[in-house]
Amino acid sequence: MSFSVEERGRENTADYRLYFKNEEEKYISPFHDIPIYADEAENIFHAVVEVPRWTNAKMEIATKDPLNPLKQDVKKGNLRYVSNVFPHKGYIWNYGAIPQTWEDPGHRDGDTGCCGDNDPIDICDIGNKVCSRGEIIRVKVLGTLALIDEGETDWKVMVINVEDPEAEDYNDIEDVRRLKPGYLEATLDWFRMYKVPDGKPENQFAFEGEFKNRDFAIKTVKDTHSFWKALISKKTDAGELNCMNTCVSDSPYCRSAAEAEAVVDSAHPYGDAEPIPSSADKWFYYKQT
Repeated sequence: MSFSVEERGRENTADYRLYFKNEEEKYISPFHDIPIYADEAENIFHAVVEVPRWTNAKMEIATKDPLNPLKQDVKKGNLRYVSNVFPHKGYIWNYGAIPQTWEDPGHRDGDTGCCGDNDPIDICDIGNKVCSRGEIIRVKVLGTLALIDEGETDWKVMVINVEDPEAEDYNDIEDVRRLKPGYLEATLDWFRMYKVPDGKPENQFAFEGEFKNRDFAIKTVKDTHSFWKALISKKTDAGELNCMNTCVSDSPYCRSAAEAEAVVDSAHPYGDAEPIPSSADKWFYYKQT
């Protein structure tokens, strides 16, 4: 199963979009049409890379737009670039999401006591390769961190690309602690501090910041897949989410290839990128509490 991307608009502007196609060259939604499983029997999942490692532009699946292309997040009218909180430069993993999952804002998690954040579940790929924006990778789940973001549960699932030459050495969260010493601590620190330069308080975590193991994480991913199934079959109120898809044939939101093409055709034409603002390179320094 292969996928490709098509750029529209100009990179580093608010009109930039990255649309997805399947191997039949049909436009698809990365939220709804890419299967969650690459190999269900082995618990190998697909993941959509939104932000390559070491980059700052906060790209995300546009959950409220038709076909859910990748676009850059905007806050207070400005494109969002994640700050560099010393010693970290941009994102310290390939960051993205598992398709066909949804953290239901109407479901209060029994462990965290908070409701979902209304997005697909996030992943942090710890593999060696710096992926491309929009790349679809096959991953093993290793564990998860439960970030509490402004009162919402926001799971961060630690994964490794199965094509990584070291992937066979990683099967649970303790393998990360043993083989990449300091990486989990850096991950906790990154998520705690990344909004502080924007004037927000440090983020909080469930389980006192403990990383939960592989089995816990896989169950969490599968739970969010069941929430997505209710969403795409219209058994749950979608609210502002756009559930347009072209491959989930039994979904009331399924649309024709022609309708999908019309969505992409209506986007801005692809053009030269704008420069990344120099402010995205600034370092921020904080005394650890």
